[in-house]
Amino acid sequence: MAYWLMKSEPSVFSIDNLKARPRQTAHWDGVRNYQARNYMRDGMKKGDKVFFYHSSCPEPGIVGVAQVAREAYPDHTAFDPQDAHYDPKSDPNNPAWLMVDVKLVRKFQRVIALDKLKAEPRLDGFILLRRGNRLSVMPVSDEHWHVVLDLV
Repeated sequence: MAYWLMKSEPSVFSIDNLKARPRQTAHWDGVRNYQARNYMRDGMKKGDKVFFYHSSCPEPGIVGVAQVAREAYPDHTAFDPQDAHYDPKSDPNNPAWLMVDVKLVRKFQRVIALDKLKAEPRLDGFILLRRGNRLSVMPVSDEHWHVVLDLV
């Protein structure tokens, strides 16, 4: 099993939105970065654990855990001109963009705030904390996964 972190703006899709879904499962669409797409395509496997991270909000941080419920498949939003994630260059016969399905495992009682993560010396090298990192999907090492869980 591998560990991952996926970012979402809570004003777009929050952990509470995931919790409210049937079977607490939803597709993770709209990823439009090739490296993040490649992580989903080449790395994410059914059953892998995922930190759910709220970004671009008053208190950014890790808010819970999900798991991959379905491995990467074509992101249909890329083909829909009415969708905010539409990509006119994306070809349904050779899709450029993929998504995975995630299922809620648990919502934390409090946010593990970005400031707290930055202050934790055991998280040295955690990809989320790298300067300039803007990836919405990223791997998490076993060590960092367990350190973050210690902070819950």
